[in-house]
Amino acid sequence: MENVAEKSIGEIVAEDYRTAQVFKDHKIDFCCNGNRSLGEVAKEKNLDEQKLREEVDAAKNQQSAGGTDFESWPLDLLSAYIVKTHHRRAEKQITVLKPYLDKICRVHGGRHPELLEIKQIFDGISGEMSAHMKKEELILFPFIEKLVKVQNGEIKAADLPANSVENPINMMTHEHDDQGDAFKKIAALSEDYTPPSDACNTYRVTFGLLSDFEDDLHKHIHLENNILFPKAVLLEKELTA
Repeated sequence: MENVAEKSIGEIVAEDYRTAQVFKDHKIDFCCNGNRSLGEVAKEKNLDEQKLREEVDAAKNQQSAGGTDFESWPLDLLSAYIVKTHHRRAEKQITVLKPYLDKICRVHGGRHPELLEIKQIFDGISGEMSAHMKKEELILFPFIEKLVKVQNGEIKAADLPANSVENPINMMTHEHDDQGDAFKKIAALSEDYTPPSDACNTYRVTFGLLSDFEDDLHKHIHLENNILFPKAVLLEKELTA
């Protein structure tokens, strides 16, 4: 059985996405804060480290097809997948969620004032996310695609931007932290997206969509923070050594 004690939780999930469910069950952030060890998160959550390790090993040994092996993908393919799958989905979800939140705030905001705060947080973070995704598509991902072209001999290292790829990556990672923090607040305000007894169908649908949004955001950030970004930094160092 593979020893996972020395790996970060982000690395564990990057190698086998089935383990993500273990961390989700214990409310452990493996995307924005994926650089922590099992021992660190066990201590933080007051969990038995050995038991947590066994749960991870059990998830890795489940009889299933497992997830897509994103670790083996070329970086340009992975960045294109992130745009087509997660960026486009987030944009569509934002356009659906905003009017739903407006409606339930008008109808239920008097009895449930937390909805007003949820709407305020979502409006703010969705605007920031839209700008964030555009920066990735126009600046960072084309940079990563150039790194792959140098690796494949299509262009020379001299054709790369003067600044290191770590500069935009550090900015995007910081913004990922803001996105993760915003949804932690939304989850807390909504009691983990649990609608109250007097919730109408729109209220319930909205909470379901918010939960789905956060779940996809975790996958999205995980692919970038734990796979795409570290590999891009490493590739740049190899090419410019």
